Amino acid sequence: MQYKPVENVFAPPAPHMVGDGFKVHNFFPSGARMGARRMSPFFLMDYGAKTVIPPSESPRGVGAHPHRGFETVTIAFHGRVAHHDSAGNSGIIGEGEVQWMTAGSGILHKEYHEKEFSLSGGPMQMVQLWVNLPAKYKMSKPGYQGLTRDMMGKVELPDGMGHVNVIAGEYRGIKGPAHTFTPVSLLTAELKAGAEAEFSFPANFNTGLLVLEGKVTANGAAVPQDRFALFGNEGEGVAVQAEADSKILLLSGEPIDEPIASYGPFVMNTQKEIMQAVEDYQAGKFGRLE
Repeated sequence: MQYKPVENVFAPPAPHMVGDGFKVHNFFPSGARMGARRMSPFFLMDYGAKTVIPPSESPRGVGAHPHRGFETVTIAFHGRVAHHDSAGNSGIIGEGEVQWMTAGSGILHKEYHEKEFSLSGGPMQMVQLWVNLPAKYKMSKPGYQGLTRDMMGKVELPDGMGHVNVIAGEYRGIKGPAHTFTPVSLLTAELKAGAEAEFSFPANFNTGLLVLEGKVTANGAAVPQDRFALFGNEGEGVAVQAEADSKILLLSGEPIDEPIASYGPFVMNTQKEIMQAVEDYQAGKFGRLE
């Protein structure tokens, strides 16, 4: 098997606040200067590195805001986050769980620290991805998938050296629970020091790896904690060796070969569609959310 070359290993860009509750590093499209298309169908990745949240009686977060034309995927590694949206969906994600929201034709949602977690405080570590939708699905009905730990596909590595959780796509014949509109693989892996794991993704798929804890070597390149490795579009293999007890996130997907027009919380194909999204939002067509 030919292995994908490591194109670059990015340090976390300078952090910024999303609302008053989430301190994040934007690896793409802006932070690592990859542009809007380099990791298509993934349009954005905000990484909330592990930090300790002090107790608060008033839950911090992001108030009601709109989206259209893509999906938000929030993965919790530490801490708990609550979600409400204008389609009537709500949920709480804890460690190892995922909120997968399809904004589609338009939705309002808000995300904030879950009440009990807010009162107690504690460690928080999150990733949010924006997954673009092809033009034919951009105006699809909004949807919500609350993916709990017991729903995930799970593959144990030999000799008790760790395991791989499958959120979307498949690994060694085990499929993840997430419904996706285009081919996407989203995996997490917990690896003990010395563990080795091999993955395979089509050569043309855009592929990246984020180290959440520890340190790994990926296809010969050292990738320390909180770094993002970008793979070139050659070969299929990704070989990971854990240099210490480690936790990683792997994402790979088939690029969407369409124009991208984006403005704030909208990801469409043309500026005309962006203007229509703004008008529809201002006219209240995305529903109501207090």
